[in-house]
Amino acid sequence: MRLFILLAAACLCSCPTIAQTQNRQSDSKNSAAKPAPWPPQLEMRVPFEPTAFPSGSHIYVMYELHLTNFGKTPLSLSRIEVLDADARAAQPIATFEAEQLEAMLQPLGGKTLSAPKERLVIANGQSAIAFMSVAFNRSSHIPDRLLHRVSTADSAGEGAVITTHHTELLVLGPPVEGANWLAADGPSNDQDNHHRRGVVILDGRAVDSRRYAIDWKQIRDGASFSGDARDVHSYYSYGKAVLAVADGRVVTARDGLPDNIPGHGEAFHPAVPITLETVAGNTITLDLGGGQFAYYMHLQPGSLRVKAGDRVRRGQLVARIGGSGDVREPHLHFEVTTSSKLLAGDGVPYLVDRYRCKSASDGSMELRILELPLDNSVVVFGEDQSK
Repeated sequence: MRLFILLAAACLCSCPTIAQTQNRQSDSKNSAAKPAPWPPQLEMRVPFEPTAFPSGSHIYVMYELHLTNFGKTPLSLSRIEVLDADARAAQPIATFEAEQLEAMLQPLGGKTLSAPKERLVIANGQSAIAFMSVAFNRSSHIPDRLLHRVSTADSAGEGAVITTHHTELLVLGPPVEGANWLAADGPSNDQDNHHRRGVVILDGRAVDSRRYAIDWKQIRDGASFSGDARDVHSYYSYGKAVLAVADGRVVTARDGLPDNIPGHGEAFHPAVPITLETVAGNTITLDLGGGQFAYYMHLQPGSLRVKAGDRVRRGQLVARIGGSGDVREPHLHFEVTTSSKLLAGDGVPYLVDRYRCKSASDGSMELRILELPLDNSVVVFGEDQSK
């Protein structure tokens, strides 16, 4: 089943008064006497346009705004505003500045920063990425197109018009079953979310296949394991069933990579060298149709029940959770992207047909229908709703 979110665009207009008209004429004369400043030589572009998706009480639009300074001097950013591209005179939809803007910006090129405010400065000839996340109330109007206004210390420029419904929102079943599943590093704009900041260069272009990825970890009393932390069998997720999220065709099914001994930081010693070929560990790729592909990574060696070319049915057991590849402890890395080649596509949002999510306010379990779980949600899938 597939679902489209239809977003309606509205135009805002107003009739000027005589006084306003006179003021504009006066302003026009003044502007003739004072030439407008040269716009900032800042290229703005969004390599992959977003698709709005619902979760909880909001609808989210997440994407990356790439900024390149083509000028001869550094540019100090003071503000990024998001506007309705079809109602530019209206108030900005969102404004990011100060500490919030600092947290969103990531300079490129390995620049060493001595202070957070240095993130706001793009040196001449340098680039940065602004990781954008705009949240709308469910009852709010969501524009069909968005425009960006970037302000510097002494000027401002507009550009990078994007749509808010670029890809189809597929409705999927859960990739795991049961209770107490933590959506670790799930969709969010947190500065330390390694999926959200997972932009890489493949085939000559910047992509982020992990934009909406989730590391599914089963927890109990806030912990992911009990016993020996260096034994994969101590982890609640290890060996749990991995399910087909939809009817589809298996594109790739890689097995044979060993589990790692769990360990974080300096204690992480992968069983095999981490390369582009081994980073995902044992992996299944499922063709969902319409140019979208589901990835299941870090699977248990020897647990794969399918091979390339097989047809699967939604809910079918396809493998079990392991600890292979670039993984510090057992979990299921699940993502949907636009390419059958590992990491080469762009991550796209999707909807889970039905689940329960622990309320942040009182800990009760709330029913969620046709939503995407956000970062650190604690989720129950299937009939087990009591835990």
